[in-house]
Parts: sequence; structure tokens; C-alpha cells
Amino acid sequence: MSQAIANLWRAKSIAIIGASAREGAMSRLPISYLKKYGFKGEIFPVNPKGGEIAGITAYKSIKDIPKKIELALIMVPVDAAKSAVRECGEAGVSIITVMGSGFAESGESGKQLQDEIIAIAKEYGMRVVGPNCIGSIGSEAKLLATFSPVFASDSTELAKSGLALVSQSGALGYGTYSLGVDRSLPIGIVVTTGNEADVTALEVAKTIADDKSITGLLIYAESIDDLSALEYFAKAKPTAILKSGRSEAGARAAESHTGALATSDRVMDAAIKRAGAVRVNDVEELLDAGAIFATKKRLAGNRIAVITTSGGSGILAADAIEKYGLQLAQLSKKTRDELDQIIPAYGSSVNPVDLTAAVMADKKLFKKAIQVLSQDPGIDAIVAAFCVLVGDDVEMIANTLKSINFEAGEKLPIVIARTGSPSLAPSAVKLFIDANLPTFPVPERAVRALSILKDATKSKRKTSYRTPITSAIPEPKSGVTEKELKELWRQSGISVPENVLIENSARASEAVKSVGGRAVMKVVIPGVIHKTEIGGVLLDIDEKTAENSAAKLLSLSEDAKVMVERFIPKGVEALVGVTTSSIGKVLTVGVGGVLTEVIRDSAIRILPVSKDDVEEMLNETRLGQLIEGVRGEKPGNRTALVETILRITDATEKWQGDFELDVNPVTITAEGAWVLDSAYIRREN
Repeated sequence: MSQAIANLWRAKSIAIIGASAREGAMSRLPISYLKKYGFKGEIFPVNPKGGEIAGITAYKSIKDIPKKIELALIMVPVDAAKSAVRECGEAGVSIITVMGSGFAESGESGKQLQDEIIAIAKEYGMRVVGPNCIGSIGSEAKLLATFSPVFASDSTELAKSGLALVSQSGALGYGTYSLGVDRSLPIGIVVTTGNEADVTALEVAKTIADDKSITGLLIYAESIDDLSALEYFAKAKPTAILKSGRSEAGARAAESHTGALATSDRVMDAAIKRAGAVRVNDVEELLDAGAIFATKKRLAGNRIAVITTSGGSGILAADAIEKYGLQLAQLSKKTRDELDQIIPAYGSSVNPVDLTAAVMADKKLFKKAIQVLSQDPGIDAIVAAFCVLVGDDVEMIANTLKSINFEAGEKLPIVIARTGSPSLAPSAVKLFIDANLPTFPVPERAVRALSILKDATKSKRKTSYRTPITSAIPEPKSGVTEKELKELWRQSGISVPENVLIENSARASEAVKSVGGRAVMKVVIPGVIHKTEIGGVLLDIDEKTAENSAAKLLSLSEDAKVMVERFIPKGVEALVGVTTSSIGKVLTVGVGGVLTEVIRDSAIRILPVSKDDVEEMLNETRLGQLIEGVRGEKPGNRTALVETILRITDATEKWQGDFELDVNPVTITAEGAWVLDSAYIRREN
């Protein structure tokens, strides 16, 4: 664990640089909060006037403080920030939070100032959080190193430790925290990172991952560029990430198909999935993830049982189970027989189990039914769905499920869907939370939470050290031709049709004969990638039609040449692309050919990949079905396609430039997989 970063929530001594004696001033708030919530350490206000602030001795400079300071908050005007940072460095502070604004977010001059304070901090080996940051809290130490107005309210209580919330946005971070407090979620650590001039949200999360008191991570991120950190903390703790920017154009559209498909947002999806974290869509879903992570349970399988007092709720739960890729559990005959002895005749012992409103008249009915259900070995989790719970019914259900929860231990997650106004049973949320039962207002959210738990706690992807099946090849130069690329593929053991390059039509018949008597002709013009768009591809040419066909293509441009290539029979067409991103090289596999942009059916992974990864990608797209053969077509050679994809990734493994490689189409027949076209673009910065 990075001790400096851990001081953001564990520090035992804190200095507030620029502390104000004025009640309610922003730079007074951290002191007020620290006293209000009973900070266990020492507080050192720093103000050029000295004296006392909030009954605490104030020092004129941090260098005057006779004790080692573990965390300092910089709350001075922007023009005084440099000197404040330097004084902290000279005093030996390990980490500072720069809370003021007016830095990189305000323009070029602010960016320059931000760079200067980071340079100063590096002189002293001091870490910097922010600037433009609202700070952090650690409930265990009662450390409130923040000026967020959330803590000014008398109704805000510090949550118990258990979950950690890391947010690049300060206001959104503490807004999310306050919503979590309303739901009694144990968010014990909150860190906001602002401009991230030095310390990033991912680095904070990596440090928190080593904290044994934390059972789950909730992250709001505006940028993710460190895959190793992402994989580290997602492996250590169940992690949910709210990554903004889904609606942006993402990665710029480029000339090749791959660049258009591998948008930055899709790359983020691939990176988060590879790491073993779960990407959520909004704050509500992020907190739902927190609710299920706080139970400290795992979901061993997909089989979900539903027990309900409302047939409608049961149906909605069943719909959600299918929607989120889970399964409605098949109850054993023993379970069904026992339930039939308990449930009224007008109820149902078929999953979803419908107890009907009779449960309200017979309090023992629910306990008996849930006990039977929890003992079925074919169930991995239970959704208990109710409507309009009031009075003693809430306590009865909470106590019953608490006892079942205790008996089931770590093996059986139980979630509550309670549809009805919170005012009908104001104490319900706390009762259920105390019973380790996460509660959701509708069945779909309860089921979605189980799906999140499953994805966040499944066995993490192990780093693959697959033995390469071909050697890496040198990265091509800008302007490399299709023919030159195909020669590189041939050297890598990848199947490409025999081809001949001609410059005049007189050689066309001879060229067609040399590649087997049946050919495809493609125009070769410098800078032209998509040949079909200019009529530059002619199919099924024989020796008789060769000369006229070549002449037609040569007429398209003064510097045109013609590549004559062996004709490959019709097959399934795939796209294979490799491109660079801020988080690593990206592999794209999808439906290829002339309909690539129309169908837009592709899967993305961060490299490196294993054979299983590639197989999974095929199954995520229509390629998997197409290769099996549809409408009487012969099945394609799936094994050959997988090997071709792996060979392409191995061959390009050492390419370091900013590039896009578009191998499209790769045609898959019963006999094998053939690369029919390739394009390489070097992106200039």
C-alpha cells in the first residue's frame, strides 16, 4: 500500500494551509468538520496571522509546526499556491490536496501554473491530489479532509467502513456519497481527484485495494489509461465503474474500418471487462453495485430463485433474469413437493414461487417457504419480491431472512425487491441493511445487482503467456501497399492468395494463368484504400477477359497498377483489425466485407489475447453463426480463422507506432481462411 496515498483517509495529522478564522468560510469548513465528527488525530491550521482558529492554535507557516504532517490541504488563492506547495515540501509532507481552482481547467496559463506546482512537489518526492479538488474522507479515522457541504448538514452521519468511492468529480462524488448515506450504504472512504495532475483515481483505487477493511470499490472516472492498475484493483476487490463519455464520438473516425469501429468508449468497455470489473450506466446503478458488494458475498452460478407475494413482481423478476443473462432456477422435485404442502392452492410452487397475500395472514408461511427454498442445491441466489410492506410485516420478513442468511452463510446471496413508497415503512431499509439484505425498489434492479455481483466476483482473467505461433514482424512504413502487406502475412504463415502485380494490360492473360486461371483484379493507386468505392475490384476474371479488365482498371488513374490475384470461392467474410489506444493495442473482430460499416457487428479486446478470447469474440458476433453454415451453406473452417487471428496479433506484437491495421475481408471457406485485403495507416501526431 502506498502510505502517502493512504494518508488521504488514514492521516493522524492534518494541516489546513490558508485556514480562515471566519465561521462558514470555505477554508474553515475542514476544521469545523474534523471537530464535529470527532477526528482522532491532530489538526494544525496555518494562517499568516497566527493566533487561534476554532479554538486551535494556528501557525504562520507549516514549517513552524513541531510535528510531522501526514496530509496538508492547500486552500490559498491560486497565486499563492506555488509558495504553499514549496513550504509543504520543505516541511516533509508526504501528500497534499490542492483544493483551489484556476489551474488547467481554466486555460493555458492555469495549465502552466499546474505544471509548475507538480514540478515543485516532485523536487521533494511529495504527491499531489488535484488541483480543483474537493478532498477526501476516511470514516474509520473520522478524517474529513474536505469542504463538501454534505457534512454541514446535521442529518449527515459518517458511514461505517466497508465500501470505497473514488471519483474524479468532486461534486458528483460527494453527491453520490450522500445518496449512499440515505441508503445506509457503508461507504467508509471517499477520495476525489480533480484535475489529476499527479495522483489519479486509478492509483487511489489500487492503493485502496490493499485495505482489508474494504469489501468493494465504486469508481467514477472520466479517463482510464492504466490497464495494469485497473486489473490490480479489480482482481483484489469487486469493482463497479461509472465511466462517463458514452455519447461522445470517442476515438476519431479514421480511414480504415477498424478506426471507425474501435471507438474509445468501446475500448473502455473491453478494458473494464478484461480487468474483471463491471461498467455501470449511472449513479443509481453504481450505488446498487455498492449495496450488493457490501454483503461480502459471491454469486457462484446463474441459477436464481424468486419468492414473492405478488405474481406481477415474480413475472418482472423472471423477465429481468433473462435480460441480464441469468437463469430461472429449476426447483427440485423435493423442493416442489414441500412447497406444495405450505403454499395455498391458488399460489404457485413453480419458480417464481408465489406465496400470494396469504403470507400476511399466516406469518409462519413465509418462513417455512424460504427455509425450503434456501436448501435447494440447484439455487445460487434468491430474489424476495414484495409490494407495499407495512408495519410488523417488514420486521417479520427482515428477521426471517436474516436467520436464513445466517444459516446460508457465504453461499446464498439474498436480495430484496420492495415495491412501495418508503413512507409506508420508514425503518425498512435499515432493518434490511442490518440483516445484510440489500434492498431495491423494483425486481429488475434487484436482479441487475445480482448480475453485477456475478460479473465482479467471477474468477478473474489470468494473464495469458500463450506461446506465439509466429514471430513478430517489423512494423511497416507509411504507404505500404496491399501486396507488401500480404507478403508479410505469407511470411507469418497466414494464407493469402497467389498474386502478381502488372503495369500494363498486355501481361494480364499471362498473370491470370499464373495464379490458376481464375482471378480477382484490384487496382493499386497510392492513397486509395477502399477500392470497391471507385470500381477498382473485378471478380472472377479468366484469361479471355483478363486484358480488357486490366485496361479498365488501369484507366482509373495515371499511376494505377493492377494486382492479379487467385480467385477464392465465396465464403464467410470477417474483419480483423489491430489499432492503438491510450490503454494498449486493441483487437477488433467482426463481420467483414463491403457491409462492414452497414452491419457494424464486431467484438473488441485489449491485446494480448488467448485462443479462448478469440473464440469468445466470434460467439459475440454473427460470425459464430455464419461460420456454422446458414441456409444450406457449408460450414466454414473456424479453427483456421482463429489461428489466422492469433497469427496476426503475434505478427504485430512489437508494433509501437500510432497505427491502424485493417485486414478485411478474411474469407473463411470449408478449406481454410484467406486474407483477401489489408490496409495499414500510420497516424501522424
